[in-house]
Amino acid sequence: MAKPLAVGATPISELVEDTVLRVLPETSLEGVADLLAAGEIGALIVGDDNEVAGIVSERDLVHAVAQRKDLKSTRAIDIAKSRLVWCDITATIAEVAVEMMEHYVRHVLVEDGGRFVGIVSARDLLGAYATASTDLE
Repeated sequence: MAKPLAVGATPISELVEDTVLRVLPETSLEGVADLLAAGEIGALIVGDDNEVAGIVSERDLVHAVAQRKDLKSTRAIDIAKSRLVWCDITATIAEVAVEMMEHYVRHVLVEDGGRFVGIVSARDLLGAYATASTDLE
């Protein structure tokens, strides 16, 4: 990978993975927790192949547990964040990082031609910069 500053010019498309875990809005929080743990991921999409209704992160799940929500009867849509931050597939890593900072979010949804194609996390961005820094040593 390039120097750390040059990494910011890298298209976000290089970080977007093909597979994004999704749950239906009525999925229980227990089901959400199972998927987050099994996939070793920090967030998943609530919705179907045609619509993104929200996003649930591990942090949202922790808040639900702290509020003593019933994990079997509380639905994913009940805790999903619906204020979503989007970027285009052509955005750069630096542009997405700025969006995360401006909106105080850890996940940005990526679209291509108005169609949802993936999620980029703050961890993904940090990994890109860290890899670039390590390559310089």
